[in-house]
This record gives sequence, C-alpha cells and structure tokens, in this order.
Amino acid sequence: MENTMNFAFSEEQDELRKSVKRFLDDKSPETEVRRLMETTEGYDPAVWTQMAEQLGLQSLTIPEEYGGSGFSYVELIVVLEEMGSALLCAPFFSTVALAANAILTSGDTKAMEYLLPGIAAGETIATLAFTEDSGRWDAEGITLAAVPSGDGWALNGHKSFVIDGHVADLILVVGRTSAGLSLFGVKSDAAGLIRTPLATMDQTRKQARLEFADTPAWLIGTDGGAEPGLSKTLDLAAVALAAEQVGGAQRCLDSSVEYAKTRIQFGRPIGSFQAIKHKCADMLLEVESAKSAAYYAGWAAAEDSDELPVVASLAKSYCSEAYFHAAAETIQIHGGIGFTWEHPAHLYFKRAKSSELMLGDPSYHRELLAQRIGI
Repeated sequence: MENTMNFAFSEEQDELRKSVKRFLDDKSPETEVRRLMETTEGYDPAVWTQMAEQLGLQSLTIPEEYGGSGFSYVELIVVLEEMGSALLCAPFFSTVALAANAILTSGDTKAMEYLLPGIAAGETIATLAFTEDSGRWDAEGITLAAVPSGDGWALNGHKSFVIDGHVADLILVVGRTSAGLSLFGVKSDAAGLIRTPLATMDQTRKQARLEFADTPAWLIGTDGGAEPGLSKTLDLAAVALAAEQVGGAQRCLDSSVEYAKTRIQFGRPIGSFQAIKHKCADMLLEVESAKSAAYYAGWAAAEDSDELPVVASLAKSYCSEAYFHAAAETIQIHGGIGFTWEHPAHLYFKRAKSSELMLGDPSYHRELLAQRIGI
C-alpha cells in the first residue's frame, strides 16, 4: 500500500504537463479566453484540431483498440489541471470526461468501436445529456421518456444545462424506458431535436437546453441497465473536474501571492501585512490539500479501485470549496482592482461557482459520501 500512495509524477507525466502548459500559454491566453466567451460556439475549431493532432489530448485515455493512446487517468488529470489553470474554452471536458467515459463504462463494445475513434481523432465533439430543468444529478431526476420505434428508439422530453450541447455532434442522452434507466446515442442533426444555448454566469463553459420530440436514437448498452455505468461515469467526471478546479485554485493562489509581493501600500508590500499573510497561508494550505484529494482520486480512477466512488465524492466536495474560496480571496487580496471587469479574477470566480454546482454541489457529494461509506 505504501508505494501506491506516492504522488510523485513520472518524468513522462511532467513532460506532458510542460507541453500542455506551453500549448495553452500560446493558444489560451486571457485575451483569447475573453474573445471565445463572447461567441456562441465558445471554442476555436483550429485549436481543437491541434489539440488532437499535435498533442493527442482527446485520445489520451481511450484504449488503443478504439484509436486512442491508452494512457491512464493520471495523465488526464495532469492535462485537466493545466486546462483549469488556463480556463481553456473548448468542449474537452464534455467530450472526454463525460461522453467518452459514458461510452467506455457502458459495456457496449459495438458502441465503443463505432464512436470512440472519432472522439480520439478530434473529429467528434460529444457530450452527456443527464440533467433536466430540475438540475438534479441523481437517477430520480430523469424523466425523459424513450420508447421503441422501428428498429431504434424515439425520445420525448428535455435536457438542460448540457455542457456544449449546442455544438456537440454526438449527444449521449439518459432516458427512461419501461425497463428503467437507459443510455441513448443521438446525432446532432436528428429530427425533432431543438438545441438552445443558455445564458450562463460562467461564459467560459457553454451550456444548452435540448428538446426531444419523437427524436430518433439508438440504445447504448442494455435497456434499463444504464445505472452502474452512469454512476461510474459521474464519478470519473467528478475526478476530472476536481483536477480542473485544482488548476484554477493554484492560478488564483499564484496571482494573489504575486500581487501581494508587488503591490505597495503605506510604503511597503501588502504581503507584509498580517491579514494578507494569513489569507495567502490559508489559501496555500487549502490548495495543497485539494491537490492531494484530486491526485488520490486520479490514482483511484487509474487503478480502477473500489475506493473510486468514495474518493470521487470527497475530491469533488473538497476541491469545489477550495477553488471557490481561493477565487473569492483573490478578489479580496486584489482589492478594488479585483472587482473590475478588466481583471481576470472574476473569470476564475465564475468558473469556480459553475464548477461547484456541476455534477452536484459539495453538500450533495457529502451526502453521497456518507451513503457510500455507510454512515
């Protein structure tokens, strides 16, 4: 057990981090984040293609037999941490952490052969349509109905808060059949599908509302058998999101410390004041603890450990709070300038807030954690 707990990244993983960071410094500076926020699509197709062709990011955790590189979840969290730090505007989380995981955990080999190569190549943007207007992340919240139709299925109902739902080529829809919870594939141009972009507080991550009216779909996995795979998908996505949150929290900490060193007030750097010192020290402690939680969860995902459900909820609740706190403190430490539109602090604050709610907020995950460890 001792050896497995060592979170030193390998040389290859450090190299991966460096190359992703270089790429994002170049392709996702603040000016570009702000430009893409204002667009409806919310991403740059050229950069998306480069991510696939130059760095192989979309293919990272997809097994080699389905056109992927077959790396582990540890490599993925390294990449997501850097993306969270740069606030990359791209449908990466929806495609890789949600959709690819939903396909991989479905147990449906045909679906994997059919769908994963396109995702790995960066040709398919995909997402998972789970939540509805209630915003609930549990199975009970699913009301979208699916009935057999011809040699496929027809979907009726709606989905909301679907990440990148308006630009995805492939939508994995969670619906209810007479047999229970089931997963369906829907093409973006399917009949009876209406996709409406939603106005969001966090413009760096686009969401959409989808309406289905006898929309043709095909079954992925077994009729009524989707719950175990989806539960695992949401755990894997929570780990991915925790890594992103850690990247954002670290960026907030770095910018606060930098500002505290250089901002002079009353003839000395504000970092020399007790109150600011304490704020920075508390942030450091929280960010380091959040990293430990996210890395441990990433290791559990990579090892396909039985602990995954517990550590996923733990990481999601802890990293959500650490990021939100770091982002709020950054605004405080920067004082008046931190409240302005020109300063990037509010971009991280809004991302921290939207990430906190996505996949279930901290109190939801603490409740889940209590159930999972049998309290």
